[in-house]
Amino acid sequence: MGFLSGPLSFQCFQIEGDAKRQFALSDIKVLEKFAISEIVVTAEQPGIGFLAGEHLLDLSFSLEKNVIGDVLHCGMRIDTHQIPAAVRKAWQQLELAALTADNPGSRPTKVQRQEAREAVEARCEDEIRSGRFLRMQQFPVLWDAGNGILYFGGSSSTAADLCCDLFSRAFGLELQPMTASRRARDWAAEAKRRKTLDQAIPSVFHTSNTTAEISWWNQQEGNWDFLGNEFLLWLWWRWETVSDTIALPDQSEVTGMFARTLSLQCPRDESGKETITADGPTALPEAMQAIRSGKLPRKAGMTIVRHGEQYDLTIQPETFMVSGAKIHVEDTSAGRGALEDRIESVRSLHETVDLLFRAFCEQRVGKNWSGELEQIRRWLKSDGPRRKNPAT
Repeated sequence: MGFLSGPLSFQCFQIEGDAKRQFALSDIKVLEKFAISEIVVTAEQPGIGFLAGEHLLDLSFSLEKNVIGDVLHCGMRIDTHQIPAAVRKAWQQLELAALTADNPGSRPTKVQRQEAREAVEARCEDEIRSGRFLRMQQFPVLWDAGNGILYFGGSSSTAADLCCDLFSRAFGLELQPMTASRRARDWAAEAKRRKTLDQAIPSVFHTSNTTAEISWWNQQEGNWDFLGNEFLLWLWWRWETVSDTIALPDQSEVTGMFARTLSLQCPRDESGKETITADGPTALPEAMQAIRSGKLPRKAGMTIVRHGEQYDLTIQPETFMVSGAKIHVEDTSAGRGALEDRIESVRSLHETVDLLFRAFCEQRVGKNWSGELEQIRRWLKSDGPRRKNPAT
């Protein structure tokens, strides 16, 4: 059932306003009212509605199944009628063959081509009305009312937007994606560093450059998504040269390393992209060569451990989208208790990633950044000293 078992992939949305609530039967009634079975699908508009969460056709909503403590777990389905282009082309050829059977040389006239197109469109409408070529996509959703966060279990930005629209219409929620910019802004508000954050611009990591150009950053005011890329580079430097353990703002610690995959891209769009797959991708010479040439991390796999729980995940730093996350915990509970423990582990994963980014923001927007930036520059120039305090 979505977030309740197996690997996780999700994007997080902050719920604006008074998002906390005690879920009740009235919320189940809303899910039923906006269930996918109640939505009419047309050729022009997809159908978007709720599922009960167990499978693609599950419409059995209930408090016992869909509410776990202060969390609501359900699914969303997107139905679209999409006739494959190859099928359309085949129908077109069949229509033209019938219309030109008596033509000299079987070459269709302009009128016949138009007639064939109209016949194909009419057939498409008939097939859609009959329910053929219906494509159904399901996505798990977790509404954490206690923390005011909506977890959307998918990587598609279009599907995520449709999910936000559905929750807005059904529950009147206003959702904001928890990107690097949003997380930095929230941290700055709590730390009373908003003025300093407003002045932040992309760091220059190579002394041969006078300014930092980032092709995927739109440079709009209030957009600090570039901090996500700098966050991964900072982690790389910290784990490589200082320690694999980082103190977090809540006085806990996280131990981590990069693992499995690493994607890098030239911010000037001059030398393209590079993806490295290995158990320890940052240890390979080509990875170090890539960042020395000016590339920045755009996606990275990592293993992190906090409070005795280990998480393996891949993160996209601008959006903070998590994919393929595995939670390693001892299964000591059963039944309802196991589901509640799983929810707490999902929360802990999100909290750990967020606290790790906040630890970076504390340095990046603090007084010590110029010193750390200089150390990173020297590290990029050299062979890179090994970690001073390796994990035991």
